[in-house]
Amino acid sequence: MTAAAAGFALAVALGALTSLSTVAASRRVRPVVGGLGTALAGAAGLASGIAVLSGQSFSVSWQGLLPLSGVAFTADPLAALFLVATGGVAIAAGIYGIGYARDDLASRPPQAVFPLFVVAMLLVPVASTVGTLLVCWELMALASLALVLAEHRRRDEVASAGRWYAVMTHLGFLAILAGFAVLAAHAPADSFDGLRQAHLSPHIRDLVFVLTLAGFSSKAGILPLHAWLPRAHPEAPSHVSALMSAAMVNLGVYGIVRTGFDLLGGGPRWWWLVTLTLGALSAIHGMLQAAMGTDLKRLLGYSTTENMGLVLVGVGAAGLFSATGHRELAGLALAAALFHVLGHAAFKTLLFLAAGSVLHGTGTRDLDALGGLRRPMPWTTALFGAGALAASALPPGTAFVSEWLLLQALVHGLPAGGAPTAIAMPLAVASIALTAGLAVATFVKAFGVGFLARPRSEGAVRAHESPPTMLIGMGLAAAVAVVLALVPSLVLPAVGRAAGLGDPAAAGLVTVRLTAVAGSLSPLLLTAGLLGATVVLVAALRAVGARRARQAARLWDCGAGPLTARMEYTATSFAEPLQRVFDDVVRPETDVDVSHYEESAYLVSAVAYRRKVPDRIERRFYRPVLDGVARWGQAGRWLANGSVHRYLGYGFYTVVTVLIVLAVTR
Repeated sequence: MTAAAAGFALAVALGALTSLSTVAASRRVRPVVGGLGTALAGAAGLASGIAVLSGQSFSVSWQGLLPLSGVAFTADPLAALFLVATGGVAIAAGIYGIGYARDDLASRPPQAVFPLFVVAMLLVPVASTVGTLLVCWELMALASLALVLAEHRRRDEVASAGRWYAVMTHLGFLAILAGFAVLAAHAPADSFDGLRQAHLSPHIRDLVFVLTLAGFSSKAGILPLHAWLPRAHPEAPSHVSALMSAAMVNLGVYGIVRTGFDLLGGGPRWWWLVTLTLGALSAIHGMLQAAMGTDLKRLLGYSTTENMGLVLVGVGAAGLFSATGHRELAGLALAAALFHVLGHAAFKTLLFLAAGSVLHGTGTRDLDALGGLRRPMPWTTALFGAGALAASALPPGTAFVSEWLLLQALVHGLPAGGAPTAIAMPLAVASIALTAGLAVATFVKAFGVGFLARPRSEGAVRAHESPPTMLIGMGLAAAVAVVLALVPSLVLPAVGRAAGLGDPAAAGLVTVRLTAVAGSLSPLLLTAGLLGATVVLVAALRAVGARRARQAARLWDCGAGPLTARMEYTATSFAEPLQRVFDDVVRPETDVDVSHYEESAYLVSAVAYRRKVPDRIERRFYRPVLDGVARWGQAGRWLANGSVHRYLGYGFYTVVTVLIVLAVTR
């Protein structure tokens, strides 16, 4: 047995053993057992993925374990990349969960399901038959649903989020099931090797791709199937949110890449134009909603839609270049997308864990009610600031490296592929530039208003720092984000091998190109220059401040004394200029209530301002469907009025109709 196979088997065994141990453990030690066991299972999965990326592989199967097809697992570089991402997130989330678990989260069900969720996510990318993939996918969906509902007794919103997630994830599962059923029906076997040998007509291939694209996109949170994500991720426990947002959504991308490039062997350009367009729209929509939001975890949920959209831009561009014969550009675009998957896994883990620390220390996640956390929560503030920089696509952030690589692929691909590519590439570049700017504004708002401003609620005033295990989990995620940002050349060769599209020569060319790009980027030198400039600027400001220290009054506050919370920006007011710019796109709903004194209608006693930025996709796409279902339900009440005679009549006329149809068709 190779080291890769041993590590994978150990990960599965540790996850199952941890789940059983949490059931038997007492309430006091249960979070420790569950957290450490989950972290060890993630570490074993991470080691297995690294071993596969280093050149090893494994393939195991048990024919009698499942009916019809049995169970089979095979690890290749593409699967290994997602093993690494999932295992790394599980380590940080498991350690964090030791200190975070309290009240309902320390009970047996969530503690037992948590390691099973990690195991299911490790199984999905190495599943190598249709039956195995579908079983592991459904296990992942059910485990995550149970964890989303873990705190349903504390908040009514959890039940609503759970319903949305249950419906959307199973609709996506049905689409995946239908797509693979059609593909397997035309293949000699349901194994991935058999699916690659399927003889499909162009229309059947198109149907399979569209169905699987819809199913996997729903898991990745891509428009218009994203509605569950900004609901479920905020309501889940924060370490579960990190696993869902930084690991689970990645498997939707894995499914698209595995099906489109590997099992179907690529396809026509319109496949990838659709993929690229969906990605660009998701990125813009997700970042706009995040920029307008005030709920910290919901903001991060929409940011996940934005980042998965950027990944799909890279996947779509890779498909376009591959369809036109430009293998090196295709590999570069896909490598940029996969590197963004790793970077997003690191900084989104950090941000969700930091948001959970804020919720743990203040009892709220409303940015308008936060502020002043820098002093009572210094470590959380510093770590969230690092995550905000990593997500802002600014140097030396993690997202900057992957988005810069993606832009390089898109710009160099302008001459390739004819008119469709020449139109799509500039629009894709524009969407990346727009989302990068919005991301900066969003995370400046989240960090500045939430942490650096003055406290605006009792919860913020009484804030306290998180336990050491929570800080360690955040610190591990921050360390990985820093390494990916400053030394990307450590992982770029492995990413290039995973993105080789099955062609060793193309994989080698991509590795060379990525290494050259990383060298020309010089993140370490760039970071050193920025740090030096920051030190000089701070020293200059201190010198100027010391020279003016004798002034009795500050000119900028007109001698009125220090600022209060009422004088500072809230998250709502900070986003108001952006709201005006994109007013026709987001269509905000505002309401201003002015109260007057009873003695005089000219004297105002209070002004209340409320603003809501609804999701227009939900309003236009889902609301008509939900209204139609509601009307159908009302009609059903008329049909089922409790009359036994009516029910007997339904049965009689149904039998007569069936007999008539059989008589006519015989």
